[in-house]
Amino acid sequence: MRVLLDVSAVPTRPVGAGVYTIALARGLSARPDVDLQLLTRRSDTDRWHDLAPTAALHPLVPNDRASRLVWEQVAGPGVGRRLRPDVWHAPHYTMPLRTNVTTAVAMHDLTFFDHPEWHERSKVMYFRRMIAAAARRADVIVTGSHDAERGLRARFSPPGEIVVIYHGVDHARFSPAGDAAADHAALARHGIVPPYVAFASTIEPRKDVPSLVRAFSYIASAHPDLRLVLAGGDGWGVEEARAAITASGVATRVLRPGYLDDAALAAFFRRAEVVAYPSLAEGFGMPALEALASGAPLVTTSGSSIEEVVGDAALLVPPADPVAIAQALEGVLGNPALAAKLRAAGPARAAGFTWDRSVDAHLDVYRRMVATAAPS
Repeated sequence: MRVLLDVSAVPTRPVGAGVYTIALARGLSARPDVDLQLLTRRSDTDRWHDLAPTAALHPLVPNDRASRLVWEQVAGPGVGRRLRPDVWHAPHYTMPLRTNVTTAVAMHDLTFFDHPEWHERSKVMYFRRMIAAAARRADVIVTGSHDAERGLRARFSPPGEIVVIYHGVDHARFSPAGDAAADHAALARHGIVPPYVAFASTIEPRKDVPSLVRAFSYIASAHPDLRLVLAGGDGWGVEEARAAITASGVATRVLRPGYLDDAALAAFFRRAEVVAYPSLAEGFGMPALEALASGAPLVTTSGSSIEEVVGDAALLVPPADPVAIAQALEGVLGNPALAAKLRAAGPARAAGFTWDRSVDAHLDVYRRMVATAAPS
């Protein structure tokens, strides 16, 4: 089966949907019954040679985002006719609308519709229109949670199938086991020294970093050695988080090391006193799952797919509630028995989420799509 996977939206420093796309490419590349074709940006082939060594690469897509999105609609259909894949998988919301190829499109959440204030205005205008069109055109929509599925079904009533396929986690990397000296050395390279409350994600409005900063300010005096470490690169709308740090009264105890490399991120979760992920809404919640797999006590939010992913292995608080976040953090910090319970519950919960299982589920969907499309 020939699968064309568009990896052109994956940034150099992947998070979220980028991690999903890389894991899918790597997993499909390892399957002997898959003829994997990767559509890449023109300057982005070296890493895909390493990540998916059996795949055929097609470095056709322009490097900048605006040109890439135009290229998808103008040139994408011709690529489909030339390569003739059995399935074209578009893993980042949009797809060529005029292609005759059997197409799956991944839609991770509906925040462009439900919370446009969390995104740049130009992106909202484009992605609202194109997501709605892709929902009408795709043979299958793939999404990462039943929460997201319900939202997609209610908003679009798409003619094609919606399939929920959970993401996985790299259990070899994110695990409670890790050499302490190596972990501390990896963290020290980023200026991180325990004890700390950990947060890891792109700093953007939906992650609600201001509420976390305020929550930390409420408990900081009771824990004079504790720091809040906000790992992750700047996204759109980072100014609100910066202002919250400045106004918090504990700015000298808030560290922003930026994007953490692979070795440091796993160590970061493992060595945290507690991980806080106060996101306002998610389509899945990859950092929460990675924290659980690492054996970190986790405080996160209810009301979206995160709750579906973490089950009872984390402490859940209402979104946008700094007092509730502070109480949950204090509950872990002040109760070693609870912290130990959560450290044991996380890996057990995360064990059910594997990339092999996710890739298997994608292949099942592809095969069903091919069988449905085949002439009788």
